[in-house]
Amino acid sequence: MPDPEPSPSTPQPKDPSTLPPEALALAAKLFDYARAGDVPSLSQYLTAGIPTNLTNHEGNTLLMLAAYNGQKETVELLLSKNADTNVLNARGQSPIAGAVFKGYDEIVKLLVKGGADIRLGQPNAIDCARMFKREEALSIMGVEE
Repeated sequence: MPDPEPSPSTPQPKDPSTLPPEALALAAKLFDYARAGDVPSLSQYLTAGIPTNLTNHEGNTLLMLAAYNGQKETVELLLSKNADTNVLNARGQSPIAGAVFKGYDEIVKLLVKGGADIRLGQPNAIDCARMFKREEALSIMGVEE
């Protein structure tokens, strides 16, 4: 049986190429805020209704970019706004694996506490910690060697 047609009131995902240049510029600015740790600016937009799990053309969420760039306060902000810790990017990478790879143990702690699945993604956070000899990250994740 085929899926029913979406009703006109059902929001449909937008093809980024159809978005106005202003919307694309705003999205780029938000991703830059996440990378740079600009908590006040990002918080203002999130409070105004920007989706917490906004993703860029590579599938990276705001949380992924903040975690990978060592932005602890930004990670805390996004988690407080219920960011999904388990969204994989287009390469199959998770925010926690990115934090493990970069050696950001405080962020690994936050993501574990926030519900990150340490077995999700390729390589997953455990494999990443073993590959790069991140003993502290393994301990934080509760993995015994």
